[in-house]
Amino acid sequence: MIEHLQPGKATLHGQQYVPPFLSALIAASAEGHDLLPYVESVTRYLGFENFLYAVSAMPELRQESKAYVFTTMPRAWVARYDQLAYVEVDPRVTISWDSTAPLIWDQTNVRGHGPRCDAFLDDALKHGIASGVCFMLHAAHDGHVLIALNSSIPYNDAVRMPAITRNLPDILMFGHYFHEVFMRSVVSIGAPSASAGAPLSNRERQCLNLAAHGMTTDGIASELEISSRTVQYHFDNIRSKLGAANRQEAVAIAVRGRLVEASRPPP
Repeated sequence: MIEHLQPGKATLHGQQYVPPFLSALIAASAEGHDLLPYVESVTRYLGFENFLYAVSAMPELRQESKAYVFTTMPRAWVARYDQLAYVEVDPRVTISWDSTAPLIWDQTNVRGHGPRCDAFLDDALKHGIASGVCFMLHAAHDGHVLIALNSSIPYNDAVRMPAITRNLPDILMFGHYFHEVFMRSVVSIGAPSASAGAPLSNRERQCLNLAAHGMTTDGIASELEISSRTVQYHFDNIRSKLGAANRQEAVAIAVRGRLVEASRPPP
């Protein structure tokens, strides 16, 4: 199970501006308090029900990137998303990956990208994730940060859509400030990912097995019919779960733990 990740203390420089609606969150971060209730409060203030922050980043220069997640979503859904490899078809990820512009989405504008994508949207809808706003930030060393605010409201109607667009500057500001706090209080100090020790998904086992038999990122992507960037994301998760500094160490841990096959899989 992926556990709740609690950031440590993080203090912004005294000269940096903090918007009033984020002052309690930033003060709580400076004191090292649990940020969950403050994030939930800001999320509701902005008109949404839950919040997701996911980043691939290097905790140390000599290590490969790992995956970090902070979210107010139910843990059962987070674990389900992880185990079913929904990142491969989540339109919030696939549409936003190469852009920093916000995506305002609902059940009308992100369907039709394939049966797996629509099946993901159906499942998310059952779990109360029906619409929202998301955007990407781009970190150093080709790192990516996904920030999403989600709602159980399936359609952004003529009343809700203007409300979202009015709040969009504050939504973007919230994401940027949370990113600053998270990077200072978790990634920069080398804190372990919340997914450390969580079980590997079937897709992650497939990636590890192919890597153990010498396949490159591009080769794995071709074999599994997914993108190379998605393979990289799976290995970020793998390194986080196994506590490995790089892919080679992850493969070695998997071989010792008999998580991958010892012989070449059949073609």
